Amino acid sequence: MTTTVSISLFPFLFVIVAVCFSFCHANSNVLCIESEGEGILKLKNDLIDPSNKLSSWAKGGYFCKWIGVVCHNSTGHVNQLHLAAAPLLAPDFDAPPAEWEAYEQSKLRGKINPSLLELKHLGSLDLSNSNFSSIQIPKFFGLLESSTYLNLSREQFQGAIPHNLGNFSKLQYLDLRSNNWWDIEATSLEWISRLSSLHYLDLSNADLRKATDWLQVAFKHPSLLELHLSACSLEDDPSPMGVNSTKSRVILDLFENNFSSVPMSIFGLHGLVSIDLCWCINRKIKEKKGKETDAKKFEQEDD
Repeated sequence: MTTTVSISLFPFLFVIVAVCFSFCHANSNVLCIESEGEGILKLKNDLIDPSNKLSSWAKGGYFCKWIGVVCHNSTGHVNQLHLAAAPLLAPDFDAPPAEWEAYEQSKLRGKINPSLLELKHLGSLDLSNSNFSSIQIPKFFGLLESSTYLNLSREQFQGAIPHNLGNFSKLQYLDLRSNNWWDIEATSLEWISRLSSLHYLDLSNADLRKATDWLQVAFKHPSLLELHLSACSLEDDPSPMGVNSTKSRVILDLFENNFSSVPMSIFGLHGLVSIDLCWCINRKIKEKKGKETDAKKFEQEDD
């Protein structure tokens, strides 16, 4: 009697292929995806790095150990990029102009390569305090669908804010504040209403003179808790709107805008803890009879 034993090699081949694909550093317990490392190197190739901050980014190296790169412990995917210039390196406010010039020249600049999109699991991107003064905010940023944190503050970007930034369904934190007045601009803030998970937004110093829908964002966004719109040249809303008092704001910053009076919609906000209206209005705040606010801190100065 003959017995036939059939042994499938498929499971063993699958394990071998998986190991070869997943481990790109023999001495590491962390999985890594080689294509993501290549994407990061392409990003570096288009950047000008006077301070040599990215010196660890070298072909053949283990990219999860590169400065500014953070990988997920179990999957090995890149999930954070921290390329911000360190604030502690900034000169004192009254330092000589030569020191400030040297500091500005030390910042990352150049172009931002679309290879960033190869980091499909990127949850946090911080490029703040760099010097991209010759380019606009890249439209392809709106394709970083996994991101929950995006900090492009003090980047010195120029021009219109791309509306496709509203494609971030998971985004919770967005900081676009500028160094200078009106470096960036928006004629509408409708795209912000599509950021359904957003908790923090800073557009300070952006030119929002034509964004007459700013009140809709400020007071009707379903998840926004902290909003900074200082020095945006906001003016009185031509069509005052009611506010659903169930929407909560904790912090509202309208510092240095151009209101003739306090936007009455403010008094319908629920849970407000801090509001800044300094240098906005040329007379004392007068609360409309029957309207109250929960604000614990209400800042106002005369011009």
